[in-house]
Amino acid sequence: MEKPFFESPTPDLSLDRVDGRVKVTGAATYSAEYRFDNLVHAVLITSEIAKGRISSIDAKTAGAAPGVRAVLSHLNSPGVPGYGPAKQPAERAPLGTAFRVFYDNLIYFSGQPVAVVVADTLEQARYAAALVRVQYEQEPHRTDFEANQAKAVLPLGVQRNKTSPFQDYQRGNPDAVQTAEVRLEATYTIPTQHHQPLEPHAVIAVWEAPDKLTVYDKNQGVKSAQGNLAQAFQLPREKVSVKSPFIGGAFGSGIRVWPHTVAAVLAAKHVNRPVKLVLSREQMFTSVGYRPYTGQKIAIGASKNGQLTAITHEGIGQTSAYEDHLERTILATRALYACPNVSTGYRLLNLDVNTPTWMRGPGDATGMFALESALDELAFALNRDPLEIRLKNHADSDPERNLPWSAKALKECYRLGADQFGWKNRGLEPRSMQQNGMLVGYGMASSLYGFHRHPSKAKAILRADGSVIVQSATMDIGPGTGTAMTRIAANVLGVSPKKIRFDWGDSALPDAPGQNGSATITSVGSAVHVACESLKKKLSELAAAMPGSGFTPAGADGVTAKNGKLFSNGDLGGGIAYTDILAFHRLPQVEVTEEARSGPERDQYSMYSFGCHFVEVQVHPLTGEVRVSRVTTCADVGRIINYKTARSQSIGGIVGGIGMALMEESVMDHRYGRYVTQDFATYHIPTQADVPQMEVLYVDQPDERVNPIGAKGLGEIAIVGVAAAIANAVFHATGKRIRKLPITPDKLV
Repeated sequence: MEKPFFESPTPDLSLDRVDGRVKVTGAATYSAEYRFDNLVHAVLITSEIAKGRISSIDAKTAGAAPGVRAVLSHLNSPGVPGYGPAKQPAERAPLGTAFRVFYDNLIYFSGQPVAVVVADTLEQARYAAALVRVQYEQEPHRTDFEANQAKAVLPLGVQRNKTSPFQDYQRGNPDAVQTAEVRLEATYTIPTQHHQPLEPHAVIAVWEAPDKLTVYDKNQGVKSAQGNLAQAFQLPREKVSVKSPFIGGAFGSGIRVWPHTVAAVLAAKHVNRPVKLVLSREQMFTSVGYRPYTGQKIAIGASKNGQLTAITHEGIGQTSAYEDHLERTILATRALYACPNVSTGYRLLNLDVNTPTWMRGPGDATGMFALESALDELAFALNRDPLEIRLKNHADSDPERNLPWSAKALKECYRLGADQFGWKNRGLEPRSMQQNGMLVGYGMASSLYGFHRHPSKAKAILRADGSVIVQSATMDIGPGTGTAMTRIAANVLGVSPKKIRFDWGDSALPDAPGQNGSATITSVGSAVHVACESLKKKLSELAAAMPGSGFTPAGADGVTAKNGKLFSNGDLGGGIAYTDILAFHRLPQVEVTEEARSGPERDQYSMYSFGCHFVEVQVHPLTGEVRVSRVTTCADVGRIINYKTARSQSIGGIVGGIGMALMEESVMDHRYGRYVTQDFATYHIPTQADVPQMEVLYVDQPDERVNPIGAKGLGEIAIVGVAAAIANAVFHATGKRIRKLPITPDKLV
C-alpha cells in the first residue's frame, strides 16, 4: 500500500470552504432555485388514512380553478413504464416492492401521495389542491410499535441469505450470561426521529425531449438517482441527467429517489413543461424516511473485577408494510469489546407507515445508545469508573472476524479525551457533584463506525494557464467535500488550492458513489489522489520529451511536484513549470481519468473508525431540565485531510446527538396512524442556545492499510455514542437511569 501523501495541516493551515463565498452571498443555486421561462408548480395531495383504498377522487372543481393545468392521480397518470401495468382489482404488492406513486388505489400509509395539482403559480396550485375531494374505504391499520413488537420477524431476505450480517450470531456460549458473577438486563428504546434539514426536499423536472430527462433534485447520489430514474422511465441512462450541486442538509434523507420526485417527473411529462415541487414541512415527515423506532434488549455478564464474560443483544426495528429496511443496530456489539461469549439477533416489525431510511450514524448510533448505556450501568453495579471498564475490555483485535485491526488508536482517544475533559475530577457516586444549585453529571461513551470504500472515478485536467480542474460525480451535503478534494489535489500536484476547481453534483461527471456511510473521502478522495498521480506521471513523460529537461521516460518515479513545477530526482533547484510543458507541446490541456477501488486488504484487516465522547450536563433538581454544558470528543479516523472542515463535522455530530438524546421524537396518534409532530414547533431540534462548549480532538495517525490517503470516515462516527454519553451523564447527575429517549424533564421529575 502506498504511503500517505502529505502531512496533516495544523488547524491554522486548513483551507476555508471552497464553496463558502457562493453560499454566504446567496450565489449558490439549490434545487428549487433554477429558473425556466415556462416553469409551473406542483403541490402534492396526501392520504388522510393509514391503510385502505381510494374509492373516489373528485377533481372537477380543482381542475377548473384559475391557472390549473392538471390534477394527476392513479386515475389519469401517464404511468411509470418500469412499474408495469396495475392489476384490476388492485392487489397489495409483495414485500420488497418499493412504493409506486399513482400506481393504483391502495393506501399503505398516512401521508402517501394520492394526487398532484399542477398550476401556473404556487398559490394557484395550493388553492386547487384544497378543492380536491378524496374518499376512502378505510381498513384497520397497525402503527403502534410497542403494541405489536411480538409480531417482529427475521426478514425473508435475511433468512435466504446465510451470509447476511443480520443473521442470528453467536460466539462462545451466550448462556454464560446467566451464570456470571455480575449480571444486568435492560431494555432501551429510541423513538422515530426525522431528518430535519433547513432546506426541504425539492425537485424541478424537465423533459427536454420525449426521451431526454433532466432533474434538479435534492439528492445525495446523482449517479444512483440517474440509474433509478432511467430504469423507472425505461430510458437509456445517458438520456437522464441529475444535478444537485448544492444541498442544504440531508443527514441521509436524500439517499434514494422518493415518490415526490417521480410525481414531479410524471407531472412534467403530462403538461410538457418544467415542473417544480417543494415538500412542505409537514410532508417531510412522511415523504423522505426517518430513523426507525427501535427497541433493544441487552443482557451483560461480567466478573467482579469488571471483565466482560457474556453479552446478548437483541434489536427490533420498525419498517413499512411493503419494504424491509435493515440497520446495523446490533452489529457493533460483536466487535467493540473483548468478550468471549456474544449473541445478537435482529428482527423487523412491518407496520402501516412509510419506509424508514438511513439517518446519520444509522444503526450504530441506535445500537451504541443501548450498548454504551449498559456498560455504564455495569460500571455502576461494580462501583467502578466507566472508563476503567472500557479500558479493561479493550479489543486488541477484531473478536468477530478474528482479524487484526488495520489501525486502532481508541486507547489514545480515551487518554486524550479524558485528560482534556478533566475526567479525573468525576465523583464516582451519582448526585455527588453540584454547581450553582444545579446537579452536575459526567458521562462518557465509546464510538465506532465501519469503514466503507466503493469504486470511484475522478478526472484531473491541467490547463495551459496552470489551473487544474478535478471532477467526480460525488456530492456535498455539507461536510466540505469540495474543500477536501481540493486539498488532496493540491498536495499531489503541488499546485496552490486557489488554482484548483473541483466539480461535483452532476451525473455527467465520472462515476462516484452517493454521499453516505462516511465513504466520500475514503472512496472519492482515493480516486482524486490516483487521478492526480496519473496526471503527474503524464506530465513527467511529456517533460522527458523536452530537450535538456533531465527527465527520463520512467514516468513519475522520483519526480517531485511543488509550486506548479516538476522536479526530477529530488533536485529542487530548477524544475519545469507545468505551463512550460504544455506550451512546448502546444497542448491546450492534459487530462486523465482514473478509477480507485479496494484491494485484498479488506480480507486481511478489520477496518473501523473509532472514538469517544465525554459530556458534562447540568440538571435542575426541581424542574428536571437538562443542559449539556460541555463536550470533549476525540476520534481516530486516520489522516485528517482538512482540520477546519473535519472539526465542523464533529461539532455537527455532537449537536445531532444532543437532539437525539434530549429532544427529538416523532409522535404518532395511533388512532389515525398520523404524526402529530408536523413542524418545528412540535418536533424539537437543538438551537444555538442548546449548543455547549465543545472541544474536538483527533489522534490524526494515517491508516496506511485502508487506502492511498490513509483516511477513514468521520461524518457518522461524530454522532455515534453521543446520546449514550449524555444519558450516562444524566444518570451521574441525578441517579435516574433513562432508557427511553428522549430524556425529557417529565422522566426526571
